[in-house]
Amino acid sequence: MPHTSAATVAVLGSANMDLVAYVPVAPARGETVTGRDFRTGPGGKGTNQAIAAALAGGRVTMIGAVGDDDFGPRLRAALTERGVDTTGLRTVPGPSGTAHIVVDDEGGNSIVVVPGANAAVTDLAPGDAARIAAAGTLLLQLELPPAAVLAGARAARAHGVRTVLTPAPVVPLPDALLDCVDLLVPNEHEAAALTGHRDPHRAGRALLERVPEVVITLGASGSIHFARGAEPVTVPAPRVRAVDTTAAGDTFVGALAVARAEGRPMPAALAWATAAAGLSVRRAGASSAMPTRAEIDAAAG
Repeated sequence: MPHTSAATVAVLGSANMDLVAYVPVAPARGETVTGRDFRTGPGGKGTNQAIAAALAGGRVTMIGAVGDDDFGPRLRAALTERGVDTTGLRTVPGPSGTAHIVVDDEGGNSIVVVPGANAAVTDLAPGDAARIAAAGTLLLQLELPPAAVLAGARAARAHGVRTVLTPAPVVPLPDALLDCVDLLVPNEHEAAALTGHRDPHRAGRALLERVPEVVITLGASGSIHFARGAEPVTVPAPRVRAVDTTAAGDTFVGALAVARAEGRPMPAALAWATAAAGLSVRRAGASSAMPTRAEIDAAAG
């Protein structure tokens, strides 16, 4: 059924506490290096996309789980402080999810994720389907158990909610899931892993056989939009000095979801989301680096 609140976004995804070490050069196997800084902050692709969308002006509800440890209340508070509705964020026994991140001086990162409470989200909880049905867009990633992601996608499809999937961490995607996806947003490495094609244009055409619309992100080179029956459109990224790329992809997706939900044409929406991602890499951290709507508007011109 149609939705009157177009800029409402539901996020079914992970909530992690990021434990971030900053180093000049990332250690090789068996090597110990001295870091120059350490920070903790809210993360997980679900939390990141929820915060990005909220800061970009969306009305956002988060569906997922945190643990009953010290990190759980901190994660919930971080979302609430940024305007995200957390009534769908359940608390389960045991530790919250954590992500152990090493960021080098070139802005590159390597990450170890320990799922914790996220592993308990194996299906929708009571009320989750209604939260999805009330949204205009559902954002999904793959840091929750596959059964929960599929249940969310099916609920969205049943209620006419636009579904955007970030296929990360990359795994083979079943047809049952992709049949419920409107827009797939892999990065170039994920697109190559999913299709076997390193060339993003070939990968995009292959993915269009499974979903109606694809955006492949290319880091500093911008993104390419593919849609059935249309020529691919490349959107360049602004030239910036990257400090930390940890949240760039999630910032892009959150801002893109809001822009599209507000009715912006895809080229304009992509340019706006690209400006948001460009701002995020100039600052350290994940959600702490994400820009506000006013900042995105100013950068996008």
